Amino acid sequence: MSSEITLFVNPTAGRGRGAHAAQPAASALRAAGFSVRTVVGSDGPDALARLRTAVREGTGAVIAVGGDGMVSLALQALAGTLVPLGVVAVGTGNDFARAMGLPVREPARAGRLAAEALKEGRLREIDLGRVWESPRTEPGGGSWYGTVLCSGFDSKVNDRGNRMRLPAGRFKYDLAMIAELAAFRPFPYRITLDDGPAVETEATLVAVGNGSSYGGGMRICADAVPDDGLFDITVVGDCSRATLLKVFPQVYKGTHLSHPKVTVHRARKVTLEAAGITAYADGEPLGPLPVTAECVPGAVRIVG
Repeated sequence: MSSEITLFVNPTAGRGRGAHAAQPAASALRAAGFSVRTVVGSDGPDALARLRTAVREGTGAVIAVGGDGMVSLALQALAGTLVPLGVVAVGTGNDFARAMGLPVREPARAGRLAAEALKEGRLREIDLGRVWESPRTEPGGGSWYGTVLCSGFDSKVNDRGNRMRLPAGRFKYDLAMIAELAAFRPFPYRITLDDGPAVETEATLVAVGNGSSYGGGMRICADAVPDDGLFDITVVGDCSRATLLKVFPQVYKGTHLSHPKVTVHRARKVTLEAAGITAYADGEPLGPLPVTAECVPGAVRIVG
């Protein structure tokens, strides 16, 4: 392993926590004998291009400093390579770090753990989701994700929240949820698992989990395991607005999975089709359905 470690930093993560979190992480790595290179882009595409250059030039590891969006960017450069990924989680959601059992909003501790793990060679291989527009027209391509691909009511809330300028922060998504509830209706889906027959159903949402949670600890795919080679696919059926209001708070504990309107499937591949719905993965918009997601075993190595 090269002794040069790349810090991949989002300075705006967690309302400015990213910039401050990079300092203790860099100090811990240097104290362990590593040299540190920092990569910061002017925007997402620029940051990804710079990171891909660092990976191509032979970095020993990448430590993403920020939230799930920064981890998602890092995965686009690291999936399918031998370069390991560490995480100093200081964003808003931090669901990837939670799934990996890594510290959340403890940058100094996260930096020390990453440095120790790299010195001792403590790496684990995990699966990733790979998603592309369906039907797939060419080999390769696609986007990688580590936690959950969501579609339906939750993605509609994201759509509305992203269009809102005010208020700032998570509160706007609370307001977006209230607005979407007012207009709520189930969506007609066509779902294909692996190479089985397509099933047409009415659903409130469909979530495809490599990890267990999204949205800062909402355990929508509570039993998902990121190294079993399978997705957990949570389908919330055609429930009423009143039922949704009752079931949705249970997502934080994962107890919603026992509700009769909720079903869970396990598959290596899933195709989702529905009109007027955007797919999100790791909190980032992918584009409109239909999409196909495939679970790729051992796609990335994690530090810790």
